[in-house]
Amino acid sequence: MTTLTVPIDNGDSVKIAEEESQRTLYPYVTGTSIVAIKYKDGVLMASDMGGSYGSTLRYKNIERVKAIGKHSLLGASGEISDFQEILRYLDELTLNDNMWDDGNSLGPKEIHNYLTRVMYNRRNKFNPLWNTLVLGGVKNGKSYLGMVSMIGVSFEDDHVATGFGNHLARPILRDEWHADLSFEDGVKLLEKCMRVLLYRDRSAINKLQIAKITEEGVTVSQPYSLKTFWEFSSFHNPTAGAEGSW
Repeated sequence: MTTLTVPIDNGDSVKIAEEESQRTLYPYVTGTSIVAIKYKDGVLMASDMGGSYGSTLRYKNIERVKAIGKHSLLGASGEISDFQEILRYLDELTLNDNMWDDGNSLGPKEIHNYLTRVMYNRRNKFNPLWNTLVLGGVKNGKSYLGMVSMIGVSFEDDHVATGFGNHLARPILRDEWHADLSFEDGVKLLEKCMRVLLYRDRSAINKLQIAKITEEGVTVSQPYSLKTFWEFSSFHNPTAGAEGSW
């Protein structure tokens, strides 16, 4: 706690207690998993549209996949307000890039490297942006897909997932993904992953978007719901046979 001395009209002064600067200690409104894959023409990315306030599904219309510049597509799990801050950083970056007017533009690899530096910089200040980011794109005929954690750990892969998706969707992707996936097969694979997450992740909702990026640009689908089946016997009594259960 510090004190701030403020002068008043009669020549006296008053001391006001001032709070120390605070850091984000816990995220408030969060989004859950992002799942993304390369396919033969570019990159596909899927997310639901839920925003959880703690364990309450408070918001059901949050878009967590955004186009960045001409060649990139960004998805984010974690704190929604921090994602909005990252989008402001990227707006400034792409505006500055466009102002050069040199016929060149930032590609997905450059954006990915930039985000890695931003996340690592904020981590070193002990004031991290509470997001896990997925960056996909296509430039000069080459597809690119990478991920950045909230502490600046980054990597590239042919398929990535955040949140619960890293545990529940990646095994499916390892078994069924291949480099020659068509658009239709890629969408089916992502829908399969999102359906598993809907069944098993309490923060997931049945309202999702799938985005694609190719050499022609970015297309984001209208929100839609998946067909589900909830009559599995294990859903009716999930603790049956579990030792020590209530």
